[in-house]
Amino acid sequence: MSARARARRGVLPGFGLSTGFTVLYLCLVVLVPLSTVALRSSTLGLSDAWAVVASPRALASYRLSFGASLVAASLNVVFGVLVAWVLARYRFPGRTFVDALVDLPFALPTAVSGLALTAVYGPTGFVGRHLERVGIRAAFSPLGVTIALTFIGLPFVIRTVQPVLEDLDPELEEAAAVLGATRWQTFRRILLPAVVPAALTGFALAFARALGEYGSVVFISGNMPLRTEIAPLLIMTRLEQFDYAGAAAIATVLLGASFVLLVSINRLQAWTRTRTGTA
Repeated sequence: MSARARARRGVLPGFGLSTGFTVLYLCLVVLVPLSTVALRSSTLGLSDAWAVVASPRALASYRLSFGASLVAASLNVVFGVLVAWVLARYRFPGRTFVDALVDLPFALPTAVSGLALTAVYGPTGFVGRHLERVGIRAAFSPLGVTIALTFIGLPFVIRTVQPVLEDLDPELEEAAAVLGATRWQTFRRILLPAVVPAALTGFALAFARALGEYGSVVFISGNMPLRTEIAPLLIMTRLEQFDYAGAAAIATVLLGASFVLLVSINRLQAWTRTRTGTA
């Protein structure tokens, strides 16, 4: 066998077998379940499906779900990058505890998170009663939904940005300072190109996670139709009414939106890496 043929086959053996198992596993775990959602919604017919997904109640739930998810993911990018920077660059007493605390929303059952947030931000809660005095209603409002989605999405940004900052050599920043670069120039030319792809990934993961969140939101939102009802709750309501096709139609809208977002973020990341490599 020629050297060119061996190079074409690759150095690592077992490509065909491992790829086959990978495709089979993804089909069984991801593609087949998701395809059944679309197939179930197709039993309605185009006009009936449109009546379900474009009803006033559904549109109100989309606005709340997408709007709160966007705000929560944006807040998580700003503060998540800041927390990741502190954890990656500084050593201080209690750092291990803070690092473990970041993963707490991953470990907590979502219902427990919802109960805890409602107890804190409710009208009689430790924080909620002070907000009520100044006319801010946190629980049982869109603000409460945003708070819950921010809580469950924060670890996604931190855990995607933190490894990038830890791998970034501080000597690059020191060299830039020695050469006369200002802090803004160092941030824009050294830190930002490295952090942006990871921050975009964290944003996409936090947004997609928030879009489908149910357990931590159902308590603090109040579940008022046309006001504080999120799309996942509307799906559960239709399931309880045995309207499986209608629930699948709304779920297909959320699934499509999440997929488009993830693909767009991946394309943007590839473009960012290309621009960084050519800069």
